[in-house]
Amino acid sequence: MNKLPLHCIVLAAGQGTRMKSAKPKVLHGIGGKPMVGHVLDAAEALGAAAVHVVHGHGGDQLRAWFDRHYGSERKVYWAEQAQQLGTAHAVSQALPAIPDQAQVLILYGDVPLISVATLGALVAAGDDTLALVTVELAEPKGYGRIVRNAEGAVTGVVEENDASDAEKRIREVNTGLMSMPATRLKQWLAQVGNDNAKGEYYLTDIVAMAMASGLKVATVSAASAEEVEGANDRVQLARLERFHQRQQADALLRQGLSLADPARFDLRGTLDHGRDVSIDVGCVLEGRVSLADGVSIGPYCILRDVSIGAGTVIEAHSVLEQTVIGAAAHVGPFARLRPGTELGDETKVGNFVETKQAQVGKGSKINHLSYVGDARIGTDVNIGAGTITCNYDGANKHLTQIADGVFVGSNSSLVAPVSLGAGATIGAGSVIASDVPAGGLTLCRAREQKSYARWQRPQKNKKD
Repeated sequence: MNKLPLHCIVLAAGQGTRMKSAKPKVLHGIGGKPMVGHVLDAAEALGAAAVHVVHGHGGDQLRAWFDRHYGSERKVYWAEQAQQLGTAHAVSQALPAIPDQAQVLILYGDVPLISVATLGALVAAGDDTLALVTVELAEPKGYGRIVRNAEGAVTGVVEENDASDAEKRIREVNTGLMSMPATRLKQWLAQVGNDNAKGEYYLTDIVAMAMASGLKVATVSAASAEEVEGANDRVQLARLERFHQRQQADALLRQGLSLADPARFDLRGTLDHGRDVSIDVGCVLEGRVSLADGVSIGPYCILRDVSIGAGTVIEAHSVLEQTVIGAAAHVGPFARLRPGTELGDETKVGNFVETKQAQVGKGSKINHLSYVGDARIGTDVNIGAGTITCNYDGANKHLTQIADGVFVGSNSSLVAPVSLGAGATIGAGSVIASDVPAGGLTLCRAREQKSYARWQRPQKNKKD
């Protein structure tokens, strides 16, 4: 393993005009995370001593995103490339902050799926020489070609615009990912010129310089073309997204997770799952999701930062966010559990029910068409259809407390702050604005029911 401290340079200065977006290219997402975030995570996994990010267009947005998502947990050194003069010029902006006694790894903020395994092999190969990651492409157009001699040794990298017809037929291409000792990099960059078709300073020119120094250029093969593919437009971004999602799905299947259709599954965060967990089609999981043994997720659900206990069933089209659910619960279909919801074991939240900041005790049920917010609900409570907790007075939120064994009839309004005593029954259609004692029946309706025999239903006007 490399003995020198590892310094990673992440090139993230490209404007990305083909994205047709107001934000920098590297902030466009793969798997719910900006592309540059994947690259920074890879550098972290390698144990880099320092990470240097070269930014340009949208640098303020990039730095703001970093501060927002990493804060003080990680540190990077920022270097600005004010003019887009090529990759060698971009790398040179970071050199002043890199000591001579260091190993340098060149990464790209728009190449998000590079694996830690490939990068580890690259760093090891570049311990005392120049090492490159290469890949063979069926259609290599646009890439720099790897030129080798009869013995197979690398003799140079030729960019597309400068390649001869014979060189353009070479299928092995340079990915731009490379590693080398800092002392050699600094020496080579000082010699790079811009005598080429684009008038730019190409980082690939250092390959010929390494050969001229008598060094053998080492190469590491990428595991797949997608691993080293950059996303320059939204078509490439979408293609990499699907590749990334299929990789995640395949890994989860191997771990024992059941996916009804791996092609219709999106994980945009992390998933911790137990045994015999099943997820139906069209589900999106975001943030940190934990599913215990035997959990079943129905089709087209969204789970965002949730923990779900063993044996719980989430029916179709339910949306759960920042929610904790106990064991053997039943949610949905078409339920929306908003942040702060905590459901105990054996609870049921049914179709078209919305909850927020609600704690629901074991065995309690909110079956249909209800809103429960800012509530503390005990065990074995039944909330009838159409019930709402009126928790907001236009300025402040207020708490509704419902003790064990309460039965709330359908179409009731509980005007918070209010407390319902253990075992109380609320008659259907009541508006409860005062505390209710334990036991007995409480109801509050506007007037007694009356029937009007001579009343006639309004009729539509006849057309002439």
